[in-house]
Amino acid sequence: MSADASPLDRTEALSATVVDHPFVERVYQKMAGVYDYTFGPTLHPGRLDAIRRMAIHPGDRVLEVGVGTGINLSLYPRMCQITGIDLSSKMLEKAQARIVSKGLSHCRVSEMNAEQLAFPDGWFDVVYAPYVISVVPDPVKVAREMYRVCRPGGRVVILNHFKSANRWLSKLEVAISPMTVHIGFKADLDLDGFLSQAELTPISIEKVNVPRMWSLVTCVKR
Repeated sequence: MSADASPLDRTEALSATVVDHPFVERVYQKMAGVYDYTFGPTLHPGRLDAIRRMAIHPGDRVLEVGVGTGINLSLYPRMCQITGIDLSSKMLEKAQARIVSKGLSHCRVSEMNAEQLAFPDGWFDVVYAPYVISVVPDPVKVAREMYRVCRPGGRVVILNHFKSANRWLSKLEVAISPMTVHIGFKADLDLDGFLSQAELTPISIEKVNVPRMWSLVTCVKR
């Protein structure tokens, strides 16, 4: 890799599969009606572990990047302020309906590109990306934006599937990644490379869900 490679070039090297924003938006617009049924129960244990890792305090401001249908919103304590953003308008319609039906007055959602967060530096106490880093076009840029809007001492929490350390399984993940993007994720995103390029230093990396193919990465902003 050349020293003057662009951030996007470096990010593409993390996966054999490249996607753009229109593709990602189309995938999640189509999945809006079925997401809660297909990815709800199977990935729920990881969501609970992530909430625990956030160590939310009364009055904390929490940003959820890729809020989708708002499936996480009822899990947060009501004594904090939750902001959710997503690129898919149909997903956000589901999230807003959930906020209204469940009376989640501490939650709000808006349409936004995670690579260009419209928030000031250090605005949030916790910044969380559940099951989204492996589908965005530039995961490094998203992670850097997450870090930027997190306050010093705050937490950046990433819940995601990353390529296996097992040689044979990782080869399979590379092979199937061009297909898995059509259901919402790259199967072959490299964790070590991602953390290095995003300049994130985790305080913990835990395997979650069953089977334990997903990683819960927790960082504290310096």
